Amino acid sequence: MATCTLAVSCTSGSETTVKERDSAGVQEDVEKTSSGILDMLGINGKVTKSGAMLSRCSGYDDEDEVYRARHPWSVHDVPFADMEQAMERLRTELPKNGWTIVKDGTDGSKSRSPQIIAESSNREFALDARLYKANRKENSPDLINVAVESACFKAK
Repeated sequence: MATCTLAVSCTSGSETTVKERDSAGVQEDVEKTSSGILDMLGINGKVTKSGAMLSRCSGYDDEDEVYRARHPWSVHDVPFADMEQAMERLRTELPKNGWTIVKDGTDGSKSRSPQIIAESSNREFALDARLYKANRKENSPDLINVAVESACFKAK
């Protein structure tokens, strides 16, 4: 019986299989998925400009060339109440758009920030969205921090 998780596409017994994909294509797909998440949030603020980055998947030898693409970004310069509403919209919109919410609660930080973790229906992508209240001591603003990442894949 095969078990599928995001970190390892599918495992069956002791063999692990991952899809072979073009790295640039995976990065593009992750960025498009991120754009869809921003649309679901439905919030207008400043969005950090970053692109999807590749990193090796753990549990594989370097010569296996197994990677994942990760696109971290955040939205800020929006009233905190608007960010709370955006997170609520995300809770509602994710299932409507083929996502399964696997965690909806608080993260493990001292501030216990609201966190939503979800997987796409095809298990190709995962989402981690967190709402942070401004911290004057650390000079950090109110923001929604988002990371979208792909399942592991073997580079073509």
